[in-house]
Amino acid sequence: MNVDLLAHPAEDVAPRLLGSVLACTTPEGTVSIAITETEAYSGTADPASHAYRGRTPRNAVMFGPAGHLYVYRSHGLHWCANVVTGTDGIASAVLIRAGRVIEGEDLARKRRGERVESARLARGPGNFCQALGITGEHNGADLLPGASVTLSEGEPVPTALIRIGPRVGVSKAHDWQHRFYLAGDPTVSAYRLSPRARPSAGA
Repeated sequence: MNVDLLAHPAEDVAPRLLGSVLACTTPEGTVSIAITETEAYSGTADPASHAYRGRTPRNAVMFGPAGHLYVYRSHGLHWCANVVTGTDGIASAVLIRAGRVIEGEDLARKRRGERVESARLARGPGNFCQALGITGEHNGADLLPGASVTLSEGEPVPTALIRIGPRVGVSKAHDWQHRFYLAGDPTVSAYRLSPRARPSAGA
């Protein structure tokens, strides 16, 4: 994918990533997943963003340049992948929440479990990374063609199929309309409001 398409605010890039394909190649093989759900995080202006309080060694990748992968551990259990967007020096990233496996389903199922339904292989950000084989070793990876992790344009998604809603499971700025997903797609994760969520001002 042309990095210029990613060099915009996260909330603008997030819906454009729907239908795009994230692929990861490991010694086991390649898994490719068409993205069906994303969430935008706007850096230091966003209370729910890892970069809200400024740059740290953990979140440094979020500050650019665009076109890299920011990977973090969620609750000490699951890896989550974000596509870095925006202007170099200004934190901005899109969390990849869910997708549909289009290549390497057998390998994805081996990683996720033999009994997992196809629609649930990459449903939720932790499952998405597990199916792809993405770990903390991929933090900062350049998503260029030919790299171990790549982002490419997929089939165009009709605007009529894109839905917008509040973000899932965050306690701060949870009601910002920064979640984008494909209507009726079975791979999209279920909405869940954090028990610690409170109404907030913002986008």
